[in-house]
Amino acid sequence: NTNQNGIFLECFMDEVARAAGKDPLEFRRAILQNHPKHLAVLNAAAEKGDWGKPLPAGVYRGIAQFMGYASYSAAVAEVSVKGREVKVHRMVLALNSGHAVNPATIAAQVEGSVAYGFDSLQSEISIKDGRVAELNFDTYPIARLAQLPKVETVIVPTYDFWGGVGEPTICVT
Repeated sequence: NTNQNGIFLECFMDEVARAAGKDPLEFRRAILQNHPKHLAVLNAAAEKGDWGKPLPAGVYRGIAQFMGYASYSAAVAEVSVKGREVKVHRMVLALNSGHAVNPATIAAQVEGSVAYGFDSLQSEISIKDGRVAELNFDTYPIARLAQLPKVETVIVPTYDFWGGVGEPTICVT
C-alpha cells in the first residue's frame, strides 16, 4: 500500500510474494517501480546482500524495506533455522537519509539499530509493584557482540533532504 505521500508500508510481503509465485525481491521491485528512493535502497541491500546467490543448506535470505523518519531503508538478512532456534548470521542494511554528512556516524547508528532490534527479541521490561524493574543497563541485559550477526551498512545518499539515521533501520531489523 502507499498513502497519499507515497510512503510504502510493508508487512508480510514475503508471504504475499510467495502466494503470487514471485521472488520477494522482484515482487517488491514491481511495486516500487514508481518510487525511486525506495527502490534504490532495496536494490543496494539486495546487491550487497548477495540476493539470488546460492546459500549453504539450511541457510535462507529475507528482505525488507521501510520508509520512515524521513529516510528510506532496506535490509537483507541471512538466517538459519535448526529446530525451533533461529540464528541470524548476517545483515546488510541500506539507508538513504538524504545528506550523508559523516558516513562513519551513519554506519555506527545503523549498526547500533541492529543491536537495539535484537534486544527486543531477547530482553524484556518487567513491571513489579507498578514500576519498571529494570532501571538501567546494569539490570537490563543488552545484546553482546557475540550475539549479533555480521552487520554491513550501505549508504545510498541523494543529498536532497535531511532524514533520520538510526531509527529507520530498526524497522527493517
